[in-house]
Amino acid sequence: MEAVAKLRNVPTSPRKMRLVANLVRGQKVTRALGLLKFEANSGAPRIEKLLLSALANWQLKNEDERIEDANLYIKEIFVDEGRMLKRLRPAPQGRGHRIRKRSNHVTLIIDSKVEPLGSKAAAQQAAETKGTEASADAAPKKTSRRSTKKSTETKAEATA
Repeated sequence: MEAVAKLRNVPTSPRKMRLVANLVRGQKVTRALGLLKFEANSGAPRIEKLLLSALANWQLKNEDERIEDANLYIKEIFVDEGRMLKRLRPAPQGRGHRIRKRSNHVTLIIDSKVEPLGSKAAAQQAAETKGTEASADAAPKKTSRRSTKKSTETKAEATA
């Protein structure tokens, strides 16, 4: 089950915010939180707070499930352009240059990654888990064999 969180009228340019959004798109929630915590970009703390809000929204919808067991990931994140404040800045010879103060809207959707029972991915995952169990049981025992080089060295030492 998915949960949505929106952040509106953030006073940074959409281009700067998209750099951070692209960094966490498709990542697991725990990994995304770790990335955002140490990201130097100015939009990272805002998206981190938005991700925590989406987690809280998901928890409200799914009170009986634990966040750790849900295998949550960022399904979708996109940044839209918000309103633009237009200001004038003094320029030489009595002119005025227009300054555009941009803002953006961020929408974040998280979802739990559950493979359907009949899908190929679920069958492949089940085969991998069975394969690792079978290979652990059928692993050959190591026998201690000395290399010929080592045995000739020990013989030479014994004769000397």
